[in-house]
Amino acid sequence: MRVDAWLWAVRLTKTRSVAATACRGGHVRVNGATAKPAQHIVVGDEVRLRIGGRERIVEVATLLPKRVGAPVAATCYIDHSPPPPPREILLSMPQRDRGAGRPTKRERRETDRLLGRE
Repeated sequence: MRVDAWLWAVRLTKTRSVAATACRGGHVRVNGATAKPAQHIVVGDEVRLRIGGRERIVEVATLLPKRVGAPVAATCYIDHSPPPPPREILLSMPQRDRGAGRPTKRERRETDRLLGRE
Protein backbone atom coordinates (compact mmCIF):
# COMPACT_ATOMS: atom_id res chain seq x y z
CA MET A 1 0.00 0.00 0.00
CA ARG A 2 1.19 3.55 -0.73
CA VAL A 3 2.41 5.52 2.28
CA ASP A 4 0.40 8.65 1.39
CA ALA A 5 -2.83 6.66 1.07
CA TRP A 6 -2.16 4.88 4.38
CA LEU A 7 -1.49 8.16 6.24
CA TRP A 8 -4.81 9.48 4.95
CA ALA A 9 -6.70 6.22 5.64
CA VAL A 10 -5.62 6.08 9.30
CA ARG A 11 -6.44 9.79 9.71
CA LEU A 12 -2.93 11.07 10.46
CA THR A 13 -3.47 13.66 7.71
CA LYS A 14 -6.68 15.40 6.75
CA THR A 15 -6.42 14.75 3.00
CA ARG A 16 -4.38 12.49 0.75
CA SER A 17 -2.90 15.49 -1.03
CA VAL A 18 -1.61 16.83 2.31
CA ALA A 19 0.02 13.44 2.92
CA ALA A 20 1.61 13.47 -0.56
CA THR A 21 2.86 17.04 -0.06
CA ALA A 22 4.39 16.06 3.29
CA CYS A 23 6.17 13.16 1.59
CA ARG A 24 7.50 15.37 -1.21
CA GLY A 25 8.66 17.92 1.37
CA GLY A 26 10.71 15.32 3.25
CA HIS A 27 8.47 15.27 6.33
CA VAL A 28 7.71 11.55 6.11
CA ARG A 29 10.26 8.81 6.82
CA VAL A 30 9.71 5.08 6.53
CA ASN A 31 12.20 2.94 8.50
CA GLY A 32 14.55 5.93 8.71
CA ALA A 33 14.61 6.76 4.98
CA THR A 34 12.80 9.71 3.40
CA ALA A 35 9.65 8.45 1.68
CA LYS A 36 8.10 9.40 -1.63
CA PRO A 37 4.28 9.40 -1.82
CA ALA A 38 4.12 6.14 -3.81
CA GLN A 39 6.50 4.20 -1.55
CA HIS A 40 4.99 0.90 -0.44
CA ILE A 41 4.71 0.04 3.23
CA VAL A 42 4.10 -3.28 4.95
CA VAL A 43 2.96 -4.29 8.42
CA GLY A 44 5.72 -3.61 10.94
CA ASP A 45 7.22 -0.56 9.20
CA GLU A 46 7.99 2.51 11.30
CA VAL A 47 6.55 5.73 9.84
CA ARG A 48 7.68 9.15 11.13
CA LEU A 49 5.48 12.09 10.16
CA ARG A 50 6.27 15.72 10.97
CA ILE A 51 3.14 17.80 10.60
CA GLY A 52 1.70 20.74 12.49
CA GLY A 53 4.95 21.30 14.39
CA ARG A 54 4.75 17.86 15.97
CA GLU A 55 6.47 14.59 15.14
CA ARG A 56 4.35 11.45 15.07
CA ILE A 57 6.11 8.07 15.25
CA VAL A 58 3.83 5.17 14.42
CA GLU A 59 4.25 1.50 13.61
CA VAL A 60 2.04 0.01 10.90
CA ALA A 61 -0.25 -2.65 12.42
CA THR A 62 -2.83 -3.02 9.63
CA LEU A 63 -3.05 -1.89 6.01
CA LEU A 64 -6.34 -0.24 5.06
CA PRO A 65 -7.68 -0.15 1.49
CA LYS A 66 -9.88 2.90 2.23
CA ARG A 67 -10.50 5.54 4.90
CA VAL A 68 -12.34 4.34 7.99
CA GLY A 69 -13.79 5.88 11.13
CA ALA A 70 -11.53 7.26 13.84
CA PRO A 71 -12.02 4.41 16.37
CA VAL A 72 -11.13 1.78 13.75
CA ALA A 73 -8.24 3.87 12.38
CA ALA A 74 -6.68 4.14 15.84
CA THR A 75 -6.34 0.35 15.98
CA CYS A 76 -4.42 0.22 12.68
CA TYR A 77 -1.19 1.66 14.08
CA ILE A 78 0.84 1.58 17.27
CA ASP A 79 1.70 5.09 18.41
CA HIS A 80 5.27 5.61 19.73
CA SER A 81 5.09 9.42 19.54
CA PRO A 82 6.48 11.56 22.36
CA PRO A 83 3.79 13.42 24.30
CA PRO A 84 3.02 16.96 23.10
CA PRO A 85 4.54 19.79 25.17
CA PRO A 86 2.37 21.07 28.03
CA ARG A 87 -0.04 23.83 27.13
CA GLU A 88 1.53 26.21 29.66
CA ILE A 89 4.87 26.10 27.83
CA LEU A 90 3.23 26.79 24.48
CA LEU A 91 1.31 29.75 25.89
CA SER A 92 4.39 31.22 27.59
CA MET A 93 6.39 31.34 24.33
CA PRO A 94 6.43 34.82 22.80
CA GLN A 95 4.33 35.32 19.67
CA ARG A 96 4.82 38.06 17.09
CA ASP A 97 1.83 39.95 15.78
CA ARG A 98 0.80 38.95 12.29
CA GLY A 99 2.29 41.35 9.76
CA ALA A 100 4.84 42.72 12.23
CA GLY A 101 7.67 41.70 9.93
CA ARG A 102 11.06 40.33 10.77
CA PRO A 103 12.30 40.86 14.36
CA THR A 104 15.00 43.45 14.93
CA LYS A 105 18.33 42.45 16.42
CA ARG A 106 17.25 43.81 19.82
CA GLU A 107 13.96 41.84 19.73
CA ARG A 108 15.80 38.66 18.73
CA ARG A 109 18.26 39.05 21.62
CA GLU A 110 15.39 39.60 24.08
CA THR A 111 13.66 36.48 22.76
CA ASP A 112 16.87 34.47 23.10
CA ARG A 113 17.26 35.64 26.71
CA LEU A 114 13.67 34.68 27.46
CA LEU A 115 14.09 31.20 26.00
CA GLY A 116 17.46 30.69 27.71
CA ARG A 117 19.44 30.32 24.47
CA GLU A 118 22.05 32.87 25.48
